[in-house]
Amino acid sequence: MGKLCLMTTIINRNQSKKYLNLYKEENIQVMFLTLGEGTASGAVLDYLGLEATEKAVIFTVLEESSFGKVKKDLQKKLQIDAPGGGIAFIIPLSSIGGKKTLQFLTASQEFQKEEESVLKDTVYELIIVIANQGYIELVMDAARGAGAYGGTVIHAKGTGMEQAEKFMGVSLAAEKEMIFIVAKKEQKNAIMKAVMEQAGLESKAKSIVFSLPVTDTAGLRLLED
Repeated sequence: MGKLCLMTTIINRNQSKKYLNLYKEENIQVMFLTLGEGTASGAVLDYLGLEATEKAVIFTVLEESSFGKVKKDLQKKLQIDAPGGGIAFIIPLSSIGGKKTLQFLTASQEFQKEEESVLKDTVYELIIVIANQGYIELVMDAARGAGAYGGTVIHAKGTGMEQAEKFMGVSLAAEKEMIFIVAKKEQKNAIMKAVMEQAGLESKAKSIVFSLPVTDTAGLRLLED
């Protein structure tokens, strides 16, 4: 039985190809790549031996028990712990929007589903919707109709999805929008269901949706009121 996690890897942009290749070797096929920028001060960068360069951020889903092997390979093969290396971390998923989304995200990975919910005392959830580029309004109209107040969009590129495309039987656009929505826990299911029904895999948006537990928040007074 397994527990799924969202693994986030942050590395220098010029190292991204090595990491993507390693993850494919680990049978992790579905990945989403976006760009970021480091914000550490000059003194900290000097101490760590880092340069203020563009960062690559890789999102992927894997089973919690698989992270141990991935971590060892990151340390041994890519020296992620060395100065200027990077960071990789995992966060448990609390729910996934449907069986097809589960099979899409875990393409080529051996996985047996266990109990869906973790961190059961949380008040808020972070809903992540990954859709084809150009369908933000379709996704957000569905989410708002189910009670969501708004979302934040990150532009990303889907990579390594050949196995997932074979499973889905359709060609998936490489350019993606990642929409982050924070909502109350009791609203989560309705929002995810609305997105799945109105902008899901059967629509042109081809959205997949899952959620992460949020242990604490600041700046959500409007929702609390």
